[in-house]
Amino acid sequence: MRSSNPVFTRRGFSQDGQAGFNGAQAGPYAGSPQNPYAQPSNPYAQQMAPDGSMMQGARAGVMTIDSVVNRTAITLGTVIATAAVAWIMNLPVGIGIVFALVGMGLALWQSFKREPSPPLILAYAVSQGIFLGVISKAINDMVAGAAMQAVLGTMAVFAGVLFMYKQRIIKVDARFTKFVIAASIGFMLLMVVNLLVSVFAGGDGLGLRTGGLGILFGVIGVILGACFLALDFKMVEDGIAYGAPEKESWLAAFGLTMTLVWIYLEFLRLIAILQGD
Repeated sequence: MRSSNPVFTRRGFSQDGQAGFNGAQAGPYAGSPQNPYAQPSNPYAQQMAPDGSMMQGARAGVMTIDSVVNRTAITLGTVIATAAVAWIMNLPVGIGIVFALVGMGLALWQSFKREPSPPLILAYAVSQGIFLGVISKAINDMVAGAAMQAVLGTMAVFAGVLFMYKQRIIKVDARFTKFVIAASIGFMLLMVVNLLVSVFAGGDGLGLRTGGLGILFGVIGVILGACFLALDFKMVEDGIAYGAPEKESWLAAFGLTMTLVWIYLEFLRLIAILQGD
């Protein structure tokens, strides 16, 4: 079963480079989704210490926390840099929407590829950066300080989820994964219906993105983003623990970037509703 980001990207690793969850056993802790790298024959897999922590070993050419951090820094840095350029250039909102659609297409393309493609992931980062710069500038012009507030909110969610994940307050097992996937599919379907109604009937369609309902669905969107962050952390933990190839660090960076973009946009929308006229 495939997990998802806002555009339903893959999570977890397999020995042939394809990603996805395949069960509910053999993760770093009891009940976590199965990782195909967790095989006795895998010479690069970390071993469990008596206290339940991962024992470190020499594992050249495999995913490490440093490789994930570096790739994520490159991907997020590209998003931030292109967003800054788009903000300064004050591009029309229409151009931002075009790049949002381009980014979605690139994300879907990467999601269905068997292996991560750094050029494709960076192209996605550029397109999303342009979109974020345009939409952030437009909303910030209407609600002063909205962009910075959304950035701070995103950082707070990231830090909070990371802390709760490390403390095992959040346990990413098969049940958690299935719930998040089901909830995200339902959420996305409602948003698509709302968009279609708004196109044909005008206004905000079903009213899911404005007023009281808009606030409610914005909060739900942030919560779903937080859940996806937990799935991302699980993917990284599994990849490191079970010796995923170093190239899979790009897939981890891709998932983390998508999730952070999702959370940022939900915060931006919430702030616009709460502080706008």
